[in-house]
Amino acid sequence: MSLIRVLIADDHALVRTGFRSLLEKLGFQVIGEARNGNEALQMIQSLRPDIVLMDIAMPELNGLEATTRITSEFPNVRVIILSMHATVEYARRAVRAGAAGYLLKDSSAAELDLALQAVARGETYLCSRVSKYIVSDYTQGVQTRASSLDKLTTRQREILQLIAEGYSRKEIAEKLNISAKTFDTYRAQLMEQLDIHDVAGLVRYAMQMGLITTDE
Repeated sequence: MSLIRVLIADDHALVRTGFRSLLEKLGFQVIGEARNGNEALQMIQSLRPDIVLMDIAMPELNGLEATTRITSEFPNVRVIILSMHATVEYARRAVRAGAAGYLLKDSSAAELDLALQAVARGETYLCSRVSKYIVSDYTQGVQTRASSLDKLTTRQREILQLIAEGYSRKEIAEKLNISAKTFDTYRAQLMEQLDIHDVAGLVRYAMQMGLITTDE
């Protein structure tokens, strides 16, 4: 039986090193490490892993947004979200993004192994601290109300994250290969849709929604 091929996406080098060592001890094949969502997408294109271990909070393109793109562009690649947050809203957003798993970073090695094996079989794995809420949503037929963030387009969310990370108008336009005028249009749309009318407000909103984190 061939080894399960895993890509690690996390913006902290020590975290990636730790996960690589642990995964290899558990018998998985680590085929690459990405520092953010954009790098993960590029590496998936060439390496085609079976599973991506995806940090939820990363610069430039966060884990949830990257997961949405991965599940759309690479449907055979399964994603397990890694998070410090045991809140149900993060888990719900991960499921809506198409993640096959949601695991806390303080989980045991045994649970990581269990999650990877389950996801590799085509199953979904949610850590126990959030699974009961997600199961309850489905069994009660509750349709989770789309948040204001979910109503934004992919490009709008990408621009919102870059604004919140402190990039300038010119820098964002260059990163996304758009004109400064096009950026102005997106920013105006963001402010109108979110009813937020200054950059400081956009930054606060991005932090509240988990697009960026103050943790180092």
